[in-house]
Amino acid sequence: MSTNTSPTPGQDTPMRTEHDSMGEVQVPADALYAAQTARAVENFPISGQPVPAAIVHALALIKSAAAGVNAELGVLDGVRAEAISAAADAVAAGEHDGHFPIDVYQTGSGTSTNMNVNEVVATLANQALGGEPVVHPNDHVNAGQSSNDTFPSAIRVAGVRLVHDELLPALEHLEQALAAKSDEFADVVKAGRTHLMDAVPVTLGQEFGGYARQIALGRQRVTETAGPAAELPLGGTAAGTGINAHPQFAPQVIAEVAARTGVEFTEASDHFEAQSTQDALVALSGSLRVVAVSLTKICNDLRWMGSGPRAGLQEVQLPDLQPGSSIMPGKVNPVLPEATLMVCARVIGNDTTMTVGGASGTFELNVMLPVMGQALVESITLLANSSRLLADRCVSGIVANVEHNRELAESSSAIVTPLNKYIGYEAAAAVAKQSLANRQTIREVVLERGHVEKGELTEEQLDAALDVLAMTRPPQP
Repeated sequence: MSTNTSPTPGQDTPMRTEHDSMGEVQVPADALYAAQTARAVENFPISGQPVPAAIVHALALIKSAAAGVNAELGVLDGVRAEAISAAADAVAAGEHDGHFPIDVYQTGSGTSTNMNVNEVVATLANQALGGEPVVHPNDHVNAGQSSNDTFPSAIRVAGVRLVHDELLPALEHLEQALAAKSDEFADVVKAGRTHLMDAVPVTLGQEFGGYARQIALGRQRVTETAGPAAELPLGGTAAGTGINAHPQFAPQVIAEVAARTGVEFTEASDHFEAQSTQDALVALSGSLRVVAVSLTKICNDLRWMGSGPRAGLQEVQLPDLQPGSSIMPGKVNPVLPEATLMVCARVIGNDTTMTVGGASGTFELNVMLPVMGQALVESITLLANSSRLLADRCVSGIVANVEHNRELAESSSAIVTPLNKYIGYEAAAAVAKQSLANRQTIREVVLERGHVEKGELTEEQLDAALDVLAMTRPPQP
């Protein structure tokens, strides 16, 4: 039997009868899930988007660790526990992803998906034990647990693991690519711009250094907010009181999850806070939003600097990756910055979902957990993937148009600024206006207006003051 194909009921699909506390229900004959999953599939045909696999895998990881701990604590016998753990490990490894079809828009606690995992694990365990239903989804797989503490725990495990394994390394990679360009472009002088208008010169390296620092600070913010998100609600069971769970269940399971993932997960210090609110996840999402804001600024600057090739700035050449038009031959577009900008828009939108979802805790439970989990996992994944691609397929291949940049810098009227200390602000403004009106250089206008003849400055001082590269490096105190 293929384990990665989702059984989809159709007119000719063989069915079997399963039952739960509400009675009998028809389930596809080859499905690993059972009655409660089938009911949820029927109840929530909303988006066609299942709960992210990362969350399903995290739930299965918790089930595997829980089975082993329950055996140690005498809650489960060793035979059942071993079968449950092996089955859950297979689910956590992604071997049965096609058997988790429930829509993400479901019951707000994630109970449907928790039971989906319980049922699949129970079926696999029973198959391994000879086929008789000796492992029950609720009584054995879910022992010591409630959807209300396992599902939010799974969101946190999935999210924090993705942050550590994918996002932080990707952001560091992008930071390094930007820093390398900062060093490469250290002496490439260009016109500065404020309000999109000419300003005093800067170097391209200084701009890229600013971008690298944005990403470094973003990494720091994500790291700081991932810490509280690693506190797991597991052990609170239904309402935070820990009813039906052994006192040692949660700390031992969480320690096992931490050992298997290499992430320092801990038990929440207050289970009522951890289950009724998801403030830690909202904070983590907020740091992802800031990264998206930073990337938006960076990518828009890259698009501006690479605009052209004739009617734009053309300060840099972005790598040519693919034809840019189906009708205009030879056109090439900044496709990776554009793709990243779409990622940023999605992440910022997901953060709004996280904010509304986080505000939806009512008494002892938040009831928007599945969509919050989806939004968080998607944001982390999108930022990680796009950051690596932006670094490798765009930033690393950027080439500076050195002479063009210097020409623009030297032709800017803003380079009159260093003359303020010699001729004063108003006289310098008059020089700038004449330069623009008559298409003269600043040097030509200063000489024409007699500022050197009047003894206000020497030609040597004038040339030193108009050195555009020197303007980017003011004297140090």
